[in-house]
Amino acid sequence: MASCDVSKLQAIRYERGSLQLLDQRLLPFQTVYLEVPDVKAAWTQIRDMVVRGAPAIGVTGALSMAVELTNHKGSGEAFKTVAQAVEFIETTLDFLVTSRPTAVNLADSCNKLKAVTEAAAGAEGATPYTVCAAVIAAAEATLAEDIAANRSMGAHGAAALLAAAKARGRGVNGRLRVLTHCNTGSLATAGYGTALGVIRALHEQGHLEHAFCTETRPYNQGARLTAFELQHDGLPSTLICDSAVAALMSHGQVDAVVVGADRVVANGDTANKIGTNALSIAAGHFGIPFFIAAPTTTLDPNLPSGDHIVIEQRSHEEVTHFRGERVAAHGIGVWNPSFDVAPGGLIEGIITEKGMIPKRDGVFLVRSFMAKLGLWQPPPGTSPDQADAQAAAAHHRFRALDCEAVKHYVAARPALQQRVGPADSVESWTVKEVGDGNINFVFILEGPGGALCVKQALPYVRCVGESWPLTQDRVRIESEVLAEEAAVCPQHVPAVYLYDSDMSLIAMRYLAPPFLILRRGLIAGAMYPRLAEHLAAFLASTLFHTSLIKLDATAFRAKIAKYTNDEMCRLTEQVIFTEPYVKADNNKWTSPQLDADVAELQSDVAAKLAISQLKDLFISRPQALLHGDLHTGSMMVTDAETVVIDPEFAFYGPMAFDVGKILANLLLAFFAADGHEAASGQSRQAQRDWLLGCIRDTWNGFSASFRALWTEHAGAGDLYPAAFAGAAAPGGTELLAAAQAAFMDHLFHETAQFMGAFVIRRLVGIAHVADMDSIADADVRAACERRALRFGRSLLVHGARGPLHSIEALTEAAAAARD
Repeated sequence: MASCDVSKLQAIRYERGSLQLLDQRLLPFQTVYLEVPDVKAAWTQIRDMVVRGAPAIGVTGALSMAVELTNHKGSGEAFKTVAQAVEFIETTLDFLVTSRPTAVNLADSCNKLKAVTEAAAGAEGATPYTVCAAVIAAAEATLAEDIAANRSMGAHGAAALLAAAKARGRGVNGRLRVLTHCNTGSLATAGYGTALGVIRALHEQGHLEHAFCTETRPYNQGARLTAFELQHDGLPSTLICDSAVAALMSHGQVDAVVVGADRVVANGDTANKIGTNALSIAAGHFGIPFFIAAPTTTLDPNLPSGDHIVIEQRSHEEVTHFRGERVAAHGIGVWNPSFDVAPGGLIEGIITEKGMIPKRDGVFLVRSFMAKLGLWQPPPGTSPDQADAQAAAAHHRFRALDCEAVKHYVAARPALQQRVGPADSVESWTVKEVGDGNINFVFILEGPGGALCVKQALPYVRCVGESWPLTQDRVRIESEVLAEEAAVCPQHVPAVYLYDSDMSLIAMRYLAPPFLILRRGLIAGAMYPRLAEHLAAFLASTLFHTSLIKLDATAFRAKIAKYTNDEMCRLTEQVIFTEPYVKADNNKWTSPQLDADVAELQSDVAAKLAISQLKDLFISRPQALLHGDLHTGSMMVTDAETVVIDPEFAFYGPMAFDVGKILANLLLAFFAADGHEAASGQSRQAQRDWLLGCIRDTWNGFSASFRALWTEHAGAGDLYPAAFAGAAAPGGTELLAAAQAAFMDHLFHETAQFMGAFVIRRLVGIAHVADMDSIADADVRAACERRALRFGRSLLVHGARGPLHSIEALTEAAAAARD
């Protein structure tokens, strides 16, 4: 081995129908070539990192396809038709890509071979043989093309490093001290190398003072491979620990850094071997130019930023074991990503075989660079410059997740990943999207280590689309409100693990079965013995502690400003206080059964006057921090627990809004019970009685708890200060009792009116409740809805004045309304 020139030694040996791969895990101790008889073997060697380095992976994948067709398919003789040949080739190429999804060169090679396949299949006189022959020839060409590209890259890179170092006054008599990471030489490419090719070019030109290579933990590619190549070629070189980079830089021993890449996306963000991002940060701190060397096959203009790159997880044993022996404590968690992403803003230049990618305003113009080379076509109606601008704008910005993407998002964040399962178990995780479809995505991830809930807010109303934009600041508000609620009522709020402002996302505790959305349980006929107790405690704690009764005026005003939620409030104003009472496209109801009832409502002067007064109250009275959307779909329950979720509509408003909304939802479930009873043939009388009792007990429990908190903290806030209502104040005890009585009496009246408004909007407006909608028989459903609508109108117009003067009278009237 010592007599070989490693700069000319190919890690890939290929002759027609024969492919051998140098087992790089064994270097520098011995040289072993592995026979690769087919694609399946190549897939295994790529996955197991026998062959590694993005260019080598791409070439190996292509050549394994050539071997497969030559040896196992007789260059087309095994296929009866062209279609059979095409299907086999394309399916096989798709399989190859799954071995290493991060390395874009592999996907690029496979996509090019697919294009060759389609072109050959469409040619006049095409046969299975001609299709296979075309693919074999194209695959074989990748070997020579990669070596030529690397030498060109080396020349461009040497010039770029010298210019950058000179501009910074770096270098030793025109020679550079260059640091590199991982292995990017002959053992990671078809020959010569990318980043190591740049160092070789500097050496050939007499401009290399010294080369430093990192060990590249945990797989030690630098120590095993790069150090071997540098020593074999006689380059002045030193091996250092990964963790010694910053110290070496601080001593002025590094003039430039050049590394390879597994994927370069549209704004220049670059995925490379783990540790690359740390190098870019250290180089930026010490003012050292940091370069990427990558062939154009590694460029991925379709991903706008590094946030979109899927990062592979490697085996735990690479970290926990040494030479087959365990060195880490049993039971310790492991996070072992193969790659990280260096941001384009920290990269001095990206070197390709076609020259340097231009950079403008700190962002690389990857798309226009590739478009000029004919390697990429922008979408119709978009110029390359516009495409670059879009990529720049997308940097660290929002992207909607789906069930596959959310897995990789969680896997890349150890604090979240460990709640679901080991990093190497990601592909086994299951993901369900369980959002109700109105506004947000809600993902449930489950794995061997547990489960997690991830909620992401779209920049528009999900059930309508982009025509109805919606602020994503609601996620910030939701996360902060959950923290406020947890401070005073932790037993009824889910734990939040992460808030990501860029992604408009919250990760929180997954409430696993037997937890169930309250509405679903009610529809099924369930009754929850402690629900009223829990609702009363939640309402009293959250409303009291954020009110002026408890807070001083300065803190109160600060919270009003903090929780200004204008767009969500305007949405509420539209769908609750306006649209149900006018002809609006968003409205819907059971038609034609309720057509006359809706027409009557929309011409009802008293109802319109009452809803306008409530709207004024909603807008103009910031009384406490409200959940804002407290309905039976925003609660998870068991027989013993109740947890309130989804406070994205939170704002400072009238307390009666929250109290009235949850009571109205229980009232809707009460009126809907008749329909479910008719459908099932089983009595719902016990549930109806419980629902009315739950409404009574929730209000009474809330009232008692709120008064108790007020008495406990008498004089704490600026509304009734200690000088008025403190125990030592003259007449303080009497004033406190009178204030509480008047406050609760007024609050109940407003609560009853809000209850009516909520009942109406859920029967006529844009978003209904499944309690009613799940009643299949339209006539039966309409009968239930009509009773609820009329009772809701009575609540809206009259509130707690007259016959509905107490919660007992209200529930008795609701029972009578069924007749």
